[in-house]
Amino acid sequence: MSRERMPVIPDDKMTDEQKAAATTFAEGRGYPVRGPFAAMLRSPEVMLRAKGMGDYLRFKSTLPPRLNELAICITARQWGQSYEWHAHRQLAEKGGLRAEIADAIADGRRPREMSIDEECVYDFATELHQNKCVCDATYARALALFGEKGVVDLTAVNGYYTLIAMVLNVARTALPEGAKPGLEPFPR
Repeated sequence: MSRERMPVIPDDKMTDEQKAAATTFAEGRGYPVRGPFAAMLRSPEVMLRAKGMGDYLRFKSTLPPRLNELAICITARQWGQSYEWHAHRQLAEKGGLRAEIADAIADGRRPREMSIDEECVYDFATELHQNKCVCDATYARALALFGEKGVVDLTAVNGYYTLIAMVLNVARTALPEGAKPGLEPFPR
């Protein structure tokens, strides 16, 4: 892959608006701007608004971490996004997702032996990405399991991490130093 297009902006090269946004980001997240946010810092308000949505979806969603991170991993696979995969596969497993499920998603296969709620999230996210909608049966299953708020949160997490994957892909954001890609590109 070509060189990173939008690396971290050195402090002495930031505008006042970028410095203020970077400070707000670091205070809220506990670490400096990095990854997709380093690219988004070129538009400080976009970065801060994206951070706000990400904070809700990561830390306050009605979906438990295992399912939320499963949806994020599916999105990363759909977009071939190794940075996103690297960050969220480990969070998915920490949240209780079995490694075999993540391995299948990385390979582009439907995982075997998923729980009912994992199957629902898998089907919902996969249909949403591939078909740009979900069928009535999938919607009804998600509604029964997660309620309307959960369906909105599940839809939003897929959409938000699609935005993040797009930013990472456009910026050609490199993996953190020492990290190995966890996704192989699909043949074209």
